[in-house]
Amino acid sequence: MCEGDSGFAEALEIEFDPNIISYRDLLTVFFYTHDPTTLDRQGPDIGAQYRSAIFYTDERQKAVARAFISELEATRAYEKAIVTAIENLVVFYEAEDYHKEYYARHADQPYCELVIAPKVEKLQKRFTELLK
Repeated sequence: MCEGDSGFAEALEIEFDPNIISYRDLLTVFFYTHDPTTLDRQGPDIGAQYRSAIFYTDERQKAVARAFISELEATRAYEKAIVTAIENLVVFYEAEDYHKEYYARHADQPYCELVIAPKVEKLQKRFTELLK
């Protein structure tokens, strides 16, 4: 993964109950908390493994994601073009143990303080009603 030539992407698998939170709400949070306009990059992390991507598990999710992006583009929500890929989830591999819960275990590390903490704060402020 580190070289970016595996075809894999760093991602998280979200299991959700649509009676509690909608797929559209998840997409809203996703687009709010990262930059969907940078190709193969998120902040200081560069490479194809850091691409903006939505991995769908069924055709409905694919259609909703495409429609959501179309809405963002139609309203010019971003100054640059959205490059978020919409890809079929073929297989999900869990991260190695030392990567799991990294922020929770290393919040005092410079990367966590400078990159992750501001994103978490932004998320908590904007989406208080969705956080339960």
